[in-house]
Amino acid sequence: MTPQESGKAAGRIDPVEDPTRTDREKMLSGDWFKYRAGPELAEAQRVTKGTCHAINELYATDPERATAMLTELLDECGPGLDFRPPFSIEYQERVRFGSGVFVNTDFLVIGGGMVTIGDNVLIGPDARLYTPNHSMDPALRRAGWEIGLPITVEDEAWLGGSVVVCPGVTIGRGAIVGAGSVVTKDVPAGAVVGGNPAQVIRQA
Repeated sequence: MTPQESGKAAGRIDPVEDPTRTDREKMLSGDWFKYRAGPELAEAQRVTKGTCHAINELYATDPERATAMLTELLDECGPGLDFRPPFSIEYQERVRFGSGVFVNTDFLVIGGGMVTIGDNVLIGPDARLYTPNHSMDPALRRAGWEIGLPITVEDEAWLGGSVVVCPGVTIGRGAIVGAGSVVTKDVPAGAVVGGNPAQVIRQA
């Protein structure tokens, strides 16, 4: 990874105007974009959030159909998904689930960074995955610039209740994140972490 790529991954490279691409195209390629500019991103959110609302409403009477709809909504989803509503994401093409994933109630993903959840991951209630990062420059923040940094939860990990995962974080295979933790940096495979900010309590 070049220094420029490393800085971009951390959200430190200042955005530049590029009229040759739409903000949606910039978001999908992992570049800076203006999240409040034009109708395109707002419409994408409206469609995704509307489908999430329909899924959440349907679950009470037909959980199997609701699960099938959610499986179809996500960019990728392996077999065996089990979830409890409400479930909320902003961009359907930016969330991928492996197989055997369990998601408890009140799951929320914010922003356009790619979120990848591995096989057999357990996610406790009230989990929050935040992908957006903004410039340190107030003028650029006022202009609406944002970059979505990826979040990855690897196979067999377990997120406790009310966990917050910050932009750009990877949670390693088999790791456990204690309830109420705020995860600001990568978690090693097999580690148990907790607190705000989350710290390693035990390493496998």
